[in-house]
Amino acid sequence: MNQFVMAIIGGGLIGVAASILLMTQGRIAGISGIAGALMKSEVTDKGWRWAFFIGLLCGGALLLIVSPEVFVISKERPIWMMAIAGLLVGFGTQMGNGCTSGHGVCGITRLSPRSLVATGVFMVFGMLISTVLTGVLS
Repeated sequence: MNQFVMAIIGGGLIGVAASILLMTQGRIAGISGIAGALMKSEVTDKGWRWAFFIGLLCGGALLLIVSPEVFVISKERPIWMMAIAGLLVGFGTQMGNGCTSGHGVCGITRLSPRSLVATGVFMVFGMLISTVLTGVLS
């Protein structure tokens, strides 16, 4: 199936999942908040959070079975660089009080000013870092 159609289907499924979570639980589908709350003992609503998190893992596992070619390990980037990038993303989600799923998917659709700014910052710095690293590592 062509990548454009896959992106449309995937984006639609993300939108439907975020809408269902908002309508049934009154919660925003921010992955960092959902996963982060699973690690806190004072959080009492872990049932739906575990279901959401396990659903993400099962979706990834299903995609790995159906279309393994989409899981490509970068030969251009060393593992230490990807680990640092992951840590920086985690730090950024804490600093920005949310991630691209919470701000970008859910916040922008609610016209949240904070989410509009956060998503703009994510995008600008993502493009900037990508451009710098592409130039440095080429």
